[in-house]
Amino acid sequence: MLQAASLGHLAATDAPPVPASDNPVMQVLTWIATHFIGLFQASGEAFVGLVTGILPTLIVLLTLMYAITTWVGEARMTRAVQFSARFAITRYTLMPILAVILLTNPMCYSFGVYLPERQKPAFYDSAVSFVHPVTTFFPHANGGELFVWAGISAGVLQAAPEKYPVLAILYFLTGIVVIFFRGFITEFITRFLIRRQGLTEVFDGYDREFADARAARLAKKAA
Repeated sequence: MLQAASLGHLAATDAPPVPASDNPVMQVLTWIATHFIGLFQASGEAFVGLVTGILPTLIVLLTLMYAITTWVGEARMTRAVQFSARFAITRYTLMPILAVILLTNPMCYSFGVYLPERQKPAFYDSAVSFVHPVTTFFPHANGGELFVWAGISAGVLQAAPEKYPVLAILYFLTGIVVIFFRGFITEFITRFLIRRQGLTEVFDGYDREFADARAARLAKKAA
């Protein structure tokens, strides 16, 4: 009996190791290594897709916008923006659209310099709300967040590709409607808070400074 136990012990000692495929620890490590490399492989494929797909479009659109600005002239573009700032309906539609398309995100917010202080929050609200709808036709305007529109349209492209242009138009037009209401409501809230907090005189002073600076610029141009 002792001899049988010794033989059993030797058999257990001489047994071959468990193969890696049957070892739970090795299976986990193998899975991690495979998917770790796979993550970078998928990233590389996505990068190649961008280089051969959307990046040339972005570069061409940026070049076109810069060319238009150069041909039209910076002074004329500035006057167009200043004109659009005069009325609420254009201040929260045309002005943010021009700002986002021409200057792209985040430089588009600098167009607020042509507005008095009490209207700047509303303009920012309008402009920042348009940086996603604009990517339907002008992806260069917000290339860093193009994934928002790509995610929205991916399902439509697979299910009904012929509906893609309709979706793009509706998304763009809906964005214009939204930025108008957001700008109008934000301006109303800003004026309400100014009165409520007793800052009317302070902002009246800002308005006078803005008007004086504008008059000085006009006088300088006339001279």
